[in-house]
Amino acid sequence: MPPTRKYVSGYTKRLRKRKIEELTQSQRGALDRFIVRESHATIDENIFNEQEQDDVEELQDIENNMDECVGNAEQNENDDNENADIDDHNEDVEDVDIENHNNENVTDLFNEEPSQSIPLDIYDPRNWNNIDPKFRDLLVEKGPVRDLLIGKGPKDHLHRRFSSTFYTRYLPNGEQHGGRLKEHETSIEHINHMSTWIDFHIRLQKNKTIDGVVQNQIKKEKKHWRNLLKRLISIVKYLGKYSLAFRGSNEKIHDINNGNFMGQVEMIAEWDPVMKEHVRRMDDKETHYHYLSHKIQNELILLLASELKSAIIKKIEEAKYFSVILDCTPDASNQEQMSLIVRCVDVSTNPIKVEEFFLEFLIVNDTTGQGLFEELQTVLQKLKLDIDNVRGQGYDNGSNMSGKYQGVQRKLLDVNPRALYTPCGCHSLNLTLCDIANSCGKAKDFFGIIQRIYTLFANSTKRWKILKDNVKHLTLKSLSVTRWESRIESVRAIRFQAADLREALLQLAESDGDSKITSEANSLATYELGNFEFLLGMVIWYDILGAVNVVSKNLQSEDMLIDVAIDKVKGLITFFEKYRENGFTEAMYTAKEIATDMGIDPVFLEKRKIRRKKHFDENTCEPSQSVPKSAEEKFRIDYFLYLVDQAIGSLRRRFQQYQEYENIFGFLFTSKKLNSLDDCDLKNSCSHLESILKNDKFFDVDGEDLFVELKVLRELLPKENTTAIAILNFLKRLNCFPNAFIAYRILLTIPVTVASAERNYARPQFKFRTGPSKSQRRP
Repeated sequence: MPPTRKYVSGYTKRLRKRKIEELTQSQRGALDRFIVRESHATIDENIFNEQEQDDVEELQDIENNMDECVGNAEQNENDDNENADIDDHNEDVEDVDIENHNNENVTDLFNEEPSQSIPLDIYDPRNWNNIDPKFRDLLVEKGPVRDLLIGKGPKDHLHRRFSSTFYTRYLPNGEQHGGRLKEHETSIEHINHMSTWIDFHIRLQKNKTIDGVVQNQIKKEKKHWRNLLKRLISIVKYLGKYSLAFRGSNEKIHDINNGNFMGQVEMIAEWDPVMKEHVRRMDDKETHYHYLSHKIQNELILLLASELKSAIIKKIEEAKYFSVILDCTPDASNQEQMSLIVRCVDVSTNPIKVEEFFLEFLIVNDTTGQGLFEELQTVLQKLKLDIDNVRGQGYDNGSNMSGKYQGVQRKLLDVNPRALYTPCGCHSLNLTLCDIANSCGKAKDFFGIIQRIYTLFANSTKRWKILKDNVKHLTLKSLSVTRWESRIESVRAIRFQAADLREALLQLAESDGDSKITSEANSLATYELGNFEFLLGMVIWYDILGAVNVVSKNLQSEDMLIDVAIDKVKGLITFFEKYRENGFTEAMYTAKEIATDMGIDPVFLEKRKIRRKKHFDENTCEPSQSVPKSAEEKFRIDYFLYLVDQAIGSLRRRFQQYQEYENIFGFLFTSKKLNSLDDCDLKNSCSHLESILKNDKFFDVDGEDLFVELKVLRELLPKENTTAIAILNFLKRLNCFPNAFIAYRILLTIPVTVASAERNYARPQFKFRTGPSKSQRRP
């Protein structure tokens, strides 16, 4: 038996093309008889003054549309049809009943590749000549679509074109009617065709067509595929939400290692009838298109991502004002990635919310300030976000980001002076702890001892077993290199289990045969954990790290507001000021309790006093130039006070920008602050805010109008103290204070940290660890 041709021959293609050309030529000017130009003025000239000038040209676009249809048909017919003979196996099947025959026809309709001659847009009348019966039924069922955005179409060779103004007909009395082409509407051909269309539409709705059985099967198949796609989309959303890899080593159903996507399909098929039926069709080879391949997975991911990004962009456009948050880090392939976060006030929700939206990762090759700014500018243009609407920018404290002269913040301020810069609050706290630890030699030694204890036990499973036998609750943790505030976890394990940890070191020194390990364990147990100065320093550092860690965790919230952040930092500075006065006494009391439980004398080791030799001619009656200090006093002055003073100075220096924000927006923070100002101070604050939010001739708020609005608003606000977000929701309900509404939206747009940008890097890293190997990843 000769092999069946898989592709259509070139002769067949040329024959089809010639038939289409002949059909097109025969239909040229077929609609001219429906178009008659009016020779007498029956319509008000004032209404059609502009339209009458183009009346000859605008009624003849149909022929031009036919030319475009020919071009589409020629292109579609020349495409390769790889599945032209997909149903050849059914040619020899005979003696089947009508119902089975109809079912097979319906199955073939949904198993075959879409016809290459089907136009892309079935609602375009230019494509109706080449539409197949399946899409014809869909067109009649859905109805035609009137495109009011056409305007004036292109002219054809007869200088005629179609216009959307023909959709409306103006009557002599000036009223509008549904259509202007009255000659065509009243013609016998139009009436007959519309009658046929309406009759067919009614019969389709009532299922009274001649192929009613097939239509029923088509509807069932439509419902089946819609329900299937809903389940596949749910699987994609689930895997994307938890950053799980989609593919495994193969893509076959029921195979081992076929990936999470196929595994979810198999699980759902165990109880869901729709998925079960679909898997049955695949197993029985009743369908060749299962929509489970990696290409469909990619397409669903892209469609969902596009829809989600469009929804986010829409919210940002409704908010108008937004802030950009950037953070860079190298990925697993050693490429520098920049995470883009946009912060805005979502005014579409009730109540109003402050949202931080992740938009995308950007691959950057130039990590200088200019290179990063150009990348930011490019992506904002691509997303159609106006850079002039940026009212805040937040980065880490890197010089390429936060540099005053060459950083991204400087480049953006040169373009938009109203983009107020905020250094990341969490990074500033982290750098504060770095300043404290690096300012004192004893502090460096303290954290070195903490790491030595962890390393000693963690480098051996036997030694870790000894640690677990003695220390029952908190586990030792290694020191974080970058996140200093997280070192409280390492200090906490020793702070509350110092006695148990010392016993574990002594047991390790007795049981281990390695002399180096024995010496290290004895040294740590005797001269470090057995030293009262180390225990006192441990208590002090635990208090310092604990206070900073609490504030850092609060600042990392996505909806953190700048006024709340200012209060938190002020509270932290107040804590250190009070701790400077009373902290040492409290730390001494706690350290003595720990030392007593461990059997250690709570005393400071006194160093031998060095006496200088006196010469014979020295005056021995002169008083000593300096009074010797006790070991405790020296520890308090040279260690405790030095650390606390360094903390206070670093906090004030690194959070100086917060003070500027308070000077600009402070009167808007709460209703209490708003009511505490007299009219003169309130007017000055409004004028100052207007000058900050002004760029050349453009300004966001009018100071005088804002002053008047706030004076009235103070009388309407509730008596209890109200936050800025609550005041904004109150303004939205009133809808009569536009300047105040803008001012509060800009206030809430100011970023606090870049924690949201850093959190986005955790998901891709997790995906690399749990995903398939490089050869198995989805292309």
